Amino acid sequence: LLPGAAPFSALALGDCGLSEEGVKLLLNGLCSNTTVESLDLKGNNLRAVGAEALGKLLGQNKSIRSLTLEWNSLGMWEEGFSVFCQGLGANNFLQRLDLRNNQINHQGAGELAMALTQNASLQELDLRWNNIGLLGGRALLKCLHKNKTLKKLELAGNNVPGDILKAVEQALDHNQDRETILNEAQNQVYLLNKEVLSLKDEKNKQFLNFMDTIDKQKEEKARSERMSATRVSQLQEALDEQYSLMNSLKAKLQMTEAALALSEQKVHNLGELLNAMKQEQTSLAECHFKELQQQKQEGADREGKLLHELSEASEKNLLLRNQVDELERKCKVQQDQLFQVKQDLANTTAELKLRAVQAEERLELEKRRFKQSLEDKESLRVKEVDRMTQHIEASEHSMQDRIQRLEAIRISLEEELSQVKAAALAERGRAEEELIKARSQARLEEQQRLEHLEEKLRLMTELRDEAQNCCLRQKEMVAEAQARAKQMSLHADGLRRRLEELQQDLNRKEEEKVTEVNKVKVELQEQIGHLEAERTAQNGLREKIAALERQLKALSSNHREALLDKDGEISLLLEKLRMKEAEISRVREEEAQRASFLQNAIMAYVQGPHLGTHSSRK
Repeated sequence: LLPGAAPFSALALGDCGLSEEGVKLLLNGLCSNTTVESLDLKGNNLRAVGAEALGKLLGQNKSIRSLTLEWNSLGMWEEGFSVFCQGLGANNFLQRLDLRNNQINHQGAGELAMALTQNASLQELDLRWNNIGLLGGRALLKCLHKNKTLKKLELAGNNVPGDILKAVEQALDHNQDRETILNEAQNQVYLLNKEVLSLKDEKNKQFLNFMDTIDKQKEEKARSERMSATRVSQLQEALDEQYSLMNSLKAKLQMTEAALALSEQKVHNLGELLNAMKQEQTSLAECHFKELQQQKQEGADREGKLLHELSEASEKNLLLRNQVDELERKCKVQQDQLFQVKQDLANTTAELKLRAVQAEERLELEKRRFKQSLEDKESLRVKEVDRMTQHIEASEHSMQDRIQRLEAIRISLEEELSQVKAAALAERGRAEEELIKARSQARLEEQQRLEHLEEKLRLMTELRDEAQNCCLRQKEMVAEAQARAKQMSLHADGLRRRLEELQQDLNRKEEEKVTEVNKVKVELQEQIGHLEAERTAQNGLREKIAALERQLKALSSNHREALLDKDGEISLLLEKLRMKEAEISRVREEEAQRASFLQNAIMAYVQGPHLGTHSSRK
């Protein structure tokens, strides 16, 4: 018990002859101890002081699980034993208590019963060889209706009637059955929790797989956008090359025009010289004529080269048109992908609707089953109550007949009267046993119903959570679709800007290329029409998404209303159960009053000297 001492779990001080002061000091030291789990103080003649010290110990100590107090005198002093019982009622750690041969009377048994109604940890109690009697046995039997943890109660050698002992055994059996049922229920709850966790893991895996597929689709879309951007950049480079070629052709044309102007000036000068010197310089004129022909041939060659370069530019334009066609095909592929996304959204909405319909059908079936079971059990209870009342009335009539016979033949059949009394007690015990069994069965059935209803509520909450998770997933899908729509709108805006730039550049071209520019404009307008069609499709998707969100909100509101209706039904069922328990308690009180009345009448008849007067008064 000292601070530096080694810890131990059992302390045996039986038959040591300790004084009350020594026991008090010992128990005061054990109040703060946390290692001793078993304490043996039998045969130490503990009385009032020891009982008070034990009550204080039980009120403060939290480690003692077993306490042996055999062969003491704790029940001789009522005040000390009441303090002991108060400490026992405040203790929630003691599991085994031995109070054999402690001179406990019916008053001490009543105090002990009050303590047992408050205690929630004691499992074994030994009260053999005391003086509890009939009143103490009844008090202990009443406390067992409230105490649901006591499993073993020994009452031998206490002058307790046999019917009370049987009732105590039945109550203890009921406590044991209740504990086994609770253990089974806990095991079932544990298994259900495991299943719920496994389902959650599977759903998380499915969600992760879905997210992976979404990420892959995003990556593919980003790749396609990159490819389209690179192709658009390539087209723009080709257009720049065409612009550079056109500029070079313009420069060459300007050079040729300048050369022609210079040649015309030279011809004019030569004509003037020829008119002045026709006769003198004829040879020079012919030479100049030859040079002019050569220049004309060179101009023709240059014009052929220019035409060849124009044909090459037209071929490049055809290549650009082919690239534009490829871009249109990619746009169509993206439209197909958007259509697949729409189909996925429609499938998810259909699945949600099917789940909601299935949940409503399950709720209706469960309501019908529950109503049918309630009606069947109410009819069974009414039949059982009628049968028990008829049986009790028949037993009362038989008892009255036997009492009249005993009044007529009292002197000659005293031994037979004791046999009849024993038979009546046996019949009453059987009737009480049948009543107790019927009540226990009804309680078990009601508990099973409550557990079934709790499981149904748990399933409904899980369905609601699944619906909420589906709603969240759809919201995420909607958000992703909106983000994609925004990206597509930004891409369309960029394309528009590029188209406007191209139009401005094309307007700057020469009049000779107006026809080709018009063709390019027509193709660009067709692309704009496709993009606008895609935008309208995206707007339609947004409207469908909004409609889906409204449907989800309506479904969630319907689920909430159904849950509220079920809560109301459960509250009504609980009120009905309370009314039934009140009726059962009233029937018990009436039966107890009848039984006590019969017992008092029989005891008065057996013990009273004037049996004839009692019978006449009845």
